[in-house]
Amino acid sequence: MTTMLGVSLDGRLVVLVGGGSVTARRLRRFLDERASVRVVAPELSPEVAQLVADHDIPWSARPVAEGDVDGAWLVHTATGDPEVDALVVSWCEARRTFCVNSSDGAHGSARMTSQTRAGDVLVGVTSDSGVDPRRTARVNSSVRELLESGRVPLRRVRETAAGSVALVGGGPGPVDLLTLRSRRLLAEADVVVADRLGATSVLDELDPDVEIVHVGKAPGHHPVPQDEINAILVAHARAGKRVVRLKGGDPFVYGRGGEEVSACLEAGVPVEVVPGVSSSVSVPQAAGIPVTHRGVASSVHIINGQSGVSDATLASLEDRSVTTVVLMGVKAFGAIAHEALSAGVPGDRPVAFVESGHTENQRTTRTTLAHAVADAQHAGVRNPAVIVIGEVARPDLLLPAHAQTAAHERAAG
Repeated sequence: MTTMLGVSLDGRLVVLVGGGSVTARRLRRFLDERASVRVVAPELSPEVAQLVADHDIPWSARPVAEGDVDGAWLVHTATGDPEVDALVVSWCEARRTFCVNSSDGAHGSARMTSQTRAGDVLVGVTSDSGVDPRRTARVNSSVRELLESGRVPLRRVRETAAGSVALVGGGPGPVDLLTLRSRRLLAEADVVVADRLGATSVLDELDPDVEIVHVGKAPGHHPVPQDEINAILVAHARAGKRVVRLKGGDPFVYGRGGEEVSACLEAGVPVEVVPGVSSSVSVPQAAGIPVTHRGVASSVHIINGQSGVSDATLASLEDRSVTTVVLMGVKAFGAIAHEALSAGVPGDRPVAFVESGHTENQRTTRTTLAHAVADAQHAGVRNPAVIVIGEVARPDLLLPAHAQTAAHERAAG
């Protein structure tokens, strides 16, 4: 029978006997666990030698001797010689020191688990009878997929612990475009402060007792001012809660994430930022539009449509090799197009309006700068939409079949 324990090796001596590939794999793990490691082996594989050099690990360049296991909390033997490994096990047995025997795991006093970490939760898999590394690896892979899915409740009871804030980029909408770290943080959260856009359907997967605070903004309608959002984050964190600020797109791409980070730091609240898939790239991509394309566009200029047209924006619009991506710009597009045309930007510059990207309501309206305002009005273009101006928005760039459809719709309009 086997009992699985959670053992801290932090600062404790672990002796690894042997210098081959198995030792290399286990050595990395012991280093991650901050063990004090020592290697005994006549020779080292290049991989082990590099780890020994990088981490200044003591190495006894000779065959193992009985005294090498003295004082160890754990010994791992992987010499490739079953007789030597069995001898090391016997020395450890005499000293009541746990020993992992890689030659025959069933005959050591300890076994390595195949393990997965999700934040401060560690799940290990081992076999109670016999040793079957492939089987435990398959089981562990399934456990990892479940943890990474965000469907496992990872919240812990917090009575006096300090709180924290994580700004999580929710991407353009689909839950499966969230990063694994984002899913884990959401599974651990006590409070989620959520935007109107992004992967909001993930909220339905949270535990019923997770508090959800909706602070979403719409164009011209900001029911919860930014200062109040900052105060909400700080207040919940100071109450000892794990707070996730779920934002659409990426927190640092017109997401005002910098202001929220500053508010947390000024209040002494630990804060981290998890990047998300920005709508400035992902929404055009959903419509088959690459924001850069070899021989067509070599750079991207991203603007907030509500901020008006700067000299830099006019320069990007005039340059055929630059793609201009306009976020939050449906209402302001008429003024943007007028200034661009007045400044001499060619009227045949391609334009694409991509509405509700990555959703079942996604729609793309392709036109040119000279006709874009009228075509957008005729099509009833509405927020949320990303506007792409530049040669990459040509309907025949990647999807030639769409060119005729777009031309037909244009003529019908």
